[in-house]
Amino acid sequence: MHQRVHTGERPYSCDVCNKKFSKNGNLEIHLHLHTGERPHSCDVCNKKIGKKGNLETYLRVHTGERPSHCDVCNKTFSYKGSLKVHQSDNTGERPYSCDVCNKTFKHLDNMKVHQCAHTGERPYRCDVCNKSFKQLERMKVHQRVHTGEHQYRCDVCNKTLIDTSNLKVHQLVHTGECPYSCDVCNKTSKQLEHMKAHQIVHTGERPYSCDVCNKKFSKKGNLETHLHVHTGKHPYSFDVCNKAFSVSSSLKVQ
Repeated sequence: MHQRVHTGERPYSCDVCNKKFSKNGNLEIHLHLHTGERPHSCDVCNKKIGKKGNLETYLRVHTGERPSHCDVCNKTFSYKGSLKVHQSDNTGERPYSCDVCNKTFKHLDNMKVHQCAHTGERPYRCDVCNKSFKQLERMKVHQRVHTGEHQYRCDVCNKTLIDTSNLKVHQLVHTGECPYSCDVCNKTSKQLEHMKAHQIVHTGERPYSCDVCNKKFSKKGNLETHLHVHTGKHPYSFDVCNKAFSVSSSLKVQ
């Protein structure tokens, strides 16, 4: 087992995503990502954790222990990963480099997510609707759509939302703030993604292409709707006569 450190041998392979491991124990832990199994439970709040080591680290939430400290400013952190993020922010160092396009990153996790753009890999799959994701955390947030779980509450109107990003966007309804502005026409938007989509109007860019007929679209949603032409899918149906349509606008008109 030790010699595999030198040989690079990884004889244990995941049947789901083909990721390889040098130890069988690491493979068993990895499989929890696909099954959703969380065998370790916090004695304080009953939160379920996949890895025993992660449970030991998580307990610092309750104990307040912060064993990692920055040598420059002496700020302390509960996790080594948080310390590394802090240190890279101070130095501007970007030690992780994509071996395909040489783009550099401060954090290893960010580089791994970026590399999925080259491989097309989406290793995390929802066991309810089979939608796949590049990031485990995004899949967990998505699954709240099925469970109805809303963890984050607006302190103005008490509306609950599934994640912090949705909560921040919602709170702009109360403040009236539109922090993103188009540098061409000065149109403002509450969300960065909406502003990026708007700016394509000025550039004429159509970054989304149909794999079947190569027709190009400025919005991902428009491409997804167009694909119904090829698949024959009619997801929008009228609840009176059950007539179905490939696009929602046709349902509204008819």
